[in-house]
Amino acid sequence: MTTIGLIGSGNIGSTVARLAVDAGHDVVLSNSRGPETLTDLVDRLGPRARAATPAEAAAAGDLVVVTVPLKAYRQVPVEPLRGKVVIDTDNYYPERDGHFPELDDESTTTSELLQAHLPESRVVKAFNSIYVTQLGTLQRPAGDPERSVLPIAGDDETAKQAVAAFLDSIGYDAHDVGPLAEGWRFQRDTAAYVTPYAVPGEGFPEVPGRQVTRATLVELLAAARRYRDM
Repeated sequence: MTTIGLIGSGNIGSTVARLAVDAGHDVVLSNSRGPETLTDLVDRLGPRARAATPAEAAAAGDLVVVTVPLKAYRQVPVEPLRGKVVIDTDNYYPERDGHFPELDDESTTTSELLQAHLPESRVVKAFNSIYVTQLGTLQRPAGDPERSVLPIAGDDETAKQAVAAFLDSIGYDAHDVGPLAEGWRFQRDTAAYVTPYAVPGEGFPEVPGRQVTRATLVELLAAARRYRDM
């Protein structure tokens, strides 16, 4: 099994960590506030989990998940991630992150920004298009007819295969959308973003999840529209 490093241990990070531990992976968690603030989470996850600094989590992970607010992406350690596969979960929220002109004019994407910050890493976009409530409940064994598929994007084929294998281990199929530049197709507010995985109705996001098949996802990705066209 693989050691998963997590840079960021909030809602997404802690959910991915639990799924990873349940699948038999070891996890090394970190956040910006220090390992001592993760004691309760580590205790809940059990002996396969430990807390560390972001640099230590980056160094320990065979696969590393970066799940920090976009405004903090430049704080992600570069050196310990050289040559590694890095999963980027980020979405752009100007009200939280401030404005990035290159994202506002859609000349790049969030994951391409992280890839530029980590030039010797292999970044794959994943986990950004499903809310944590559904991510933590929709996992199913391989071959289960109710298994859902999650979109991924990246410039390195081997890296995408590694991420697809990790998704498989935690209960999801992966659909390769193409290079990082195509990650906009499942970014915030697009057709494939969040709502397809939730049962329609009031109370979102604390609502039951529903299966998203590959055929459905392909249709939603094709329906994506740039922000300027919305």
